[in-house]
Amino acid sequence: MSEHSEDQGRLTKIASAIFLHTEHAIYAALGILLALTALVALIEAAGMTWEAMRALGGAQQILEVIDRLLFLLMLIEILHTVRVSMRSGTLTCEPFLIVGLIASIRRVLVITLQSSEIMHAKDWSPEKQALFQASMIELGVLAGLILTMVFAIFLLHRARDDGRPAGEEKPEHVS
Repeated sequence: MSEHSEDQGRLTKIASAIFLHTEHAIYAALGILLALTALVALIEAAGMTWEAMRALGGAQQILEVIDRLLFLLMLIEILHTVRVSMRSGTLTCEPFLIVGLIASIRRVLVITLQSSEIMHAKDWSPEKQALFQASMIELGVLAGLILTMVFAIFLLHRARDDGRPAGEEKPEHVS
């Protein structure tokens, strides 16, 4: 009986090690792809910023630049989540809340610009009025969502013993 238990324990350890190395390899590949995507987004955002500066860009160009930069922040936050997950072996929810917060802010900016364009239009039709009302409802929902995510992040920071953000290394104590 004990030989069977030892063989089963050894097999479990080997399988666990294989799965752990496979998981780390996939996380590493995902991290590389995310880093490359972020680099491409950064180059594109720099080009868009340069074009907006040269043309003394209007609201639409500035919104596109801000949208691209916020997208880049989301990519970096997801990359941070992958790094933290590889290091700690656990998945934390704080980076996902931050990504959701950034995505919600992006959407608020887009809705605000679209609503501004509707309001400044010469003809005010019932369709435009309905679109504007739907936009205001969406803005209200997004505002509630943003407040909820900020509150959740605040609670996560308070609940953590040391108060540091997820994935931050603990300082080494020199004796």
